[in-house]
Amino acid sequence: MCPLLGRWADRLHLRTPAKVLHWAALAALLLCVGFALLFFPPPVFQATPALLLWLAASLVLTTTAFSALSILHQAWGARLGGHAVYRSRVVAWREGLGLAGVIVASISPVALGIPATVALLFVASLGGWLAWRRGPAPLTSAPLLQQPSAALWLPWQRRDFRRLMAVFMLNGIASAIPATLMLFFVQDRLRAPASTEPLFLGSYFICAALSMVLWLKLVGRIGLARTWLVGMLLSVTVFVFAAGLGAGDVWGFVVVCALSGVALGADLALPAALLTGVIQTHGDQQHAEGAYFGWWAFASKLNLALAAGLALPALGWLGYTPGSTDPDALNTLTLAYCVLPCVLKTGAALLLYFLIIRKTP
Repeated sequence: MCPLLGRWADRLHLRTPAKVLHWAALAALLLCVGFALLFFPPPVFQATPALLLWLAASLVLTTTAFSALSILHQAWGARLGGHAVYRSRVVAWREGLGLAGVIVASISPVALGIPATVALLFVASLGGWLAWRRGPAPLTSAPLLQQPSAALWLPWQRRDFRRLMAVFMLNGIASAIPATLMLFFVQDRLRAPASTEPLFLGSYFICAALSMVLWLKLVGRIGLARTWLVGMLLSVTVFVFAAGLGAGDVWGFVVVCALSGVALGADLALPAALLTGVIQTHGDQQHAEGAYFGWWAFASKLNLALAAGLALPALGWLGYTPGSTDPDALNTLTLAYCVLPCVLKTGAALLLYFLIIRKTP
């Protein structure tokens, strides 16, 4: 679905910015409506089979609207162009404010309740759309004479895109595995009380948002790709340290969450800016950003699906079950949570160095 939404986004961007904003408003409205329907099904759908059908339909509506809105927004930012520091600044502001939204969204259901959270989503969506409307607008350009199917696969015809996607996928899986297994590690390996989980998550997301300034400064000195490499190496170092943690090491894990959050800032701010550079290099700017970011969004979702679909069954096959106290099972959990991501992240760093950094003049 995401690649098709990408082509749809390109067609809108080839018309006028006002048309993009019009459809973005509709996507935002559908996102909010789908989210509300997800939590408040009508009484006629309270029976289990009907309720499952209602939840599935609401979830499809919500996720599709979110994907459409995200791709429109990402393509808009990429069409602004600019040098490396400017591109990374555009992405950093988008992702940094997105992290702020994640923090608020994680607090509001507990502090305000679900109805107020739904209302907050409507208000935040309206505020975000109004800010988007007042921001810089990209130029429009004449459409190329390409068949839709050819344009859909255009990014894969670019060698630089294939190389960047290989790095992005491997790095994304390395990041998604600990995100999938974090609560198991906290509960079973650290034996930390449930009350500490907001501390872990809060330190992770807050440090990720605050780190954007650090990464932007480093981009100005050593470039996008090398800065991303530094972020990867920081993540590997942090998880090597995490592998030595055990029961009761709560504050040690707070440090792990904070520093891995800093590394997350690099993963959020830099790859999309590199992708915009690839689009510029191949002359695809102003007409194919949606196609690129459609595949990019598809890869992001695939990373999460692979991490959940492979890590959890593999843990069960190796003898770990949630709540286990067996030392061998807990060692297996540590290997999956700490060591495997380090191996994958190191592989991504090597790919980044040999496929992108060394190939850059």
